[in-house]
Amino acid sequence: MKVGLLTGGGDCPGLNAVIRAVVQQLTNAGATCVGLLEGWRGLVQNLTCPLSIAQTDGIIGQGGSILGSSRTNPYRNPETDLASLRENFQRLELDGLVVIGGDDTLGVALRVSKDFGLPVVGIPKTIDNDLMVTDFSFGFDTAVNIVVEAVDRLRTTAESHRRIVVVETMGRHSGWLACFSGIAVGADYILVPEVPIDLPHLIAVLSRHRAAGKKYGIVIVAEGARFPDQGPLTLDDPPDPFGNPRLGGIGWVITEAIERQTGRETRCVVLGHLQRGGPPSAYDRILATRLGLAASRLVLQHRFGTLVTLIDGRIIEMPLSESVAAAKTLDLSYYDEAATFFS
Repeated sequence: MKVGLLTGGGDCPGLNAVIRAVVQQLTNAGATCVGLLEGWRGLVQNLTCPLSIAQTDGIIGQGGSILGSSRTNPYRNPETDLASLRENFQRLELDGLVVIGGDDTLGVALRVSKDFGLPVVGIPKTIDNDLMVTDFSFGFDTAVNIVVEAVDRLRTTAESHRRIVVVETMGRHSGWLACFSGIAVGADYILVPEVPIDLPHLIAVLSRHRAAGKKYGIVIVAEGARFPDQGPLTLDDPPDPFGNPRLGGIGWVITEAIERQTGRETRCVVLGHLQRGGPPSAYDRILATRLGLAASRLVLQHRFGTLVTLIDGRIIEMPLSESVAAAKTLDLSYYDEAATFFS
């Protein structure tokens, strides 16, 4: 049996732990593993590398993906890219394909499974925790801890200079990352896409905290946070191959508004891709390993057209369906609890 692996979309701490687990289990069963480089581009352009236990044994704590990644969408140029994808799948003599990615990458996996019968097993991943098919995804815990560490460092300089610091996190459609990290650092205020920005209330809370004797302030804002009746702020850059606009700028808008209305020196820090980088947390290493092993078992059992995911604390199998593209917004009970500190 010969199985291909690919990682697509944004990189995510824990991807290498998944690869390691898949290679270990499949090799133990006598299968051969082939890495497809840079997401779907690897299958379209026949970019491959061999994968063995010796090559992957030590990568569990390594960030990023040894296979590389991209946002290549073969359905954007279907006449050429889909034909190449199918030809290369046959040329490589693959018996199965493990696809590790978010909504865009798994959406392509679903389509090639349905359109061409490719034998696919999917594994969801996202640092934003915004996929409906999973309770929590690997990479999320690491990203939260990265934000927490950054804010813990910013807190000391903010307090020394009596400043307010606005920290912009990732979170296009959902506020999981902003909310969880905001709770963990004791932020003065948290702004998420699910709750329209109430600027007067934000200013009032910061002013009240200052009047009570607090000399600095921390505001966490998700990149997708928006004002009432407005969409998220976008950059002038063209959208990615899946049509997603590139967000940016809300942190600076909030910073300028706070400084103008409070008269307090305010700084903005955009964490950006720092949240994706570095080694995965212990939790993410374990979750990613469990998912990789579960996906491998499905491959060996020829249970294709499926994905493995975490639901209610258990790794389960579910059909690969349209739900892979469904976005999961923040459970607002978490936000309500956070708002206790800025209500």
